[in-house]
Amino acid sequence: MIRTVTATALVSLFLASSSMAESDPVVVELFTSQGCSSCPPADKLMHELAKRDDVIGLALHVDYWDYIGWEDEYANPDHTTRQRAYARGGGRSMIYTPQMVINGQQDVVGAKTDELNRIIDAHLKAAPEASVTATRAANDVTVDVTPIELPEGATYEIRVVEYSPMRHASIRRGELAGHELDYANVVESWHWAGSWDGNQAQQYSVALTSDLPAVVLIQEAGHGPIVAAARVK
Repeated sequence: MIRTVTATALVSLFLASSSMAESDPVVVELFTSQGCSSCPPADKLMHELAKRDDVIGLALHVDYWDYIGWEDEYANPDHTTRQRAYARGGGRSMIYTPQMVINGQQDVVGAKTDELNRIIDAHLKAAPEASVTATRAANDVTVDVTPIELPEGATYEIRVVEYSPMRHASIRRGELAGHELDYANVVESWHWAGSWDGNQAQQYSVALTSDLPAVVLIQEAGHGPIVAAARVK
């Protein structure tokens, strides 16, 4: 009888943990480039992050390595702008690859798995500040946000991000010339759904431009902390 109760309790705990992971995942943004010889280990780590239910991993390819002879075909200058904004917010004057930014707050240089997991675990244990769900009908996405314990006076940006689960590159020039590389969760497009004052529950809608999978991010305006995120169902 004791064994049965214990097993039932363990199953219940596992299901609760899985539900929490699905409802409040940690966002890890990897700033990377096909022109950066130091990036493949971090790109490989993104493959592992992409498998996790408790993490939303996004690969943002930047364009500032293109000058050395190979233009990253997935690069977007908006990603470079986003990384610069994170740098300014953190009091840094330089940007670099590979860099991982966790929930818009801490950053990790390269592919330091232990440090990254320590930061992810800290965010998973933190009390939630807001909740978000996103449902999809064809290319129309409905986003519902609810405050839990948000600071007063802040404004939040609601963005839906489309990404490719896997993309391949045959690199012919630059520092990685001759490499055949696969990239996980490559960000393809960003969609603005609206701004939110965080005072009460609210609903937003946005039309996507493809049938790619998507996630929704609720982030303090000015590239501040990401307070909630979810996969679009």
